[in-house]
Amino acid sequence: MIYKYLGDIAEIKGGKRMPKGTRLQQEKNQHPYLRITDYDGKSFDRNSIRYVPDEVFEKISNYTVTEGDIFLSIVGTIGIATTIDKEYDNANLTENAVKIIPDESVNSKYILYFLQSMLGQRQMNELSVGSTQKKLPIKNIKKIKILLPNLEIQNKVVSNLQILDKKIALNNQINDNLVELVDSYFINFLNNVTTVEKTIEDIGTVVGGGTPSKKIAAYWNGDIAWVTPKDLSQHPLIFTSSGENYITGLGLAKGSAKLLPTNTILFSSRAPIGYISIAKNNLATNQGFKSVIPNKEYSFQFIYELLKHETAAIKNEANGSTFKEISGKKLKQHIINIPNSEDTSKFNEITKPIFKQLRKLEEENEKLLAIKKELLEKYF
Repeated sequence: MIYKYLGDIAEIKGGKRMPKGTRLQQEKNQHPYLRITDYDGKSFDRNSIRYVPDEVFEKISNYTVTEGDIFLSIVGTIGIATTIDKEYDNANLTENAVKIIPDESVNSKYILYFLQSMLGQRQMNELSVGSTQKKLPIKNIKKIKILLPNLEIQNKVVSNLQILDKKIALNNQINDNLVELVDSYFINFLNNVTTVEKTIEDIGTVVGGGTPSKKIAAYWNGDIAWVTPKDLSQHPLIFTSSGENYITGLGLAKGSAKLLPTNTILFSSRAPIGYISIAKNNLATNQGFKSVIPNKEYSFQFIYELLKHETAAIKNEANGSTFKEISGKKLKQHIINIPNSEDTSKFNEITKPIFKQLRKLEEENEKLLAIKKELLEKYF
């Protein structure tokens, strides 16, 4: 078993920014443009993808990806590694990422899994440059050292890890279908019942968050989960149990963060507005949230769907020059049209088992991802 530099076993090419004076379009065509922000932790989000106008494509047509290439983010959020699938064959690539094309002498999936491993991530972090915004230059990507066994062992490693990935992907697809089902049912439900005008504060308590002083060590690394919008962007789950950081009871008591109960609807109020998740347990958030604790008359399922449905309207009420933000006062006063409690009870009865299944599959995937992490550490 030997170490090889990535540059010796793969071709690495950068992407291209849009030409000056041009913009991406929302209208779908044959030229999707893959950005780091389009990747939701599972795949490229079709709802987020933007497209290169036909008349601009020729100018950047040399900067496309091919099915099977490895996508690697190299600016800001460094180290997102995934494979380009058939849907995005010939898509344009952002300047903030590179495509990696392994030689035929190696299993390209083996290279992908190495980059996803703790060892691969650590090397990319060490090879990154810049103080304000980190960047991983192509010349440094070529210096990444990969433990490279013979092809037979590479294939075995890939086979074992793909078993997990396929099960995770299947669970994600089932959940995507269930979410689509609930969203569709919610809209049909509202269109077929009598509604009355209320405000958000009529159906739940709106609670802000806060950040304990980072200068005081006693406020941090405790046992209270503390969630930020960044956590939801990196792990876009329907149910959230924790973020990257934890705070102590003292940090909670001395700051403006509040302990939110299970089934609180977490709603990001800035940078950006509209990340939504359901608290799986008691937790706290930073000031980037205006969360809603449901009143007894309304289930978390109903308020979760309602906030998703109202997000566009809430964004229109936001203020701010640097970045838009919805205040707690405005969210409380946001007008909604909802059914009476008897009708919402019917909605709850139908959707409760669906949300139970959504949670079950997300928890199953968390266990599978933990097993995958252990295997990556074992193999690399």
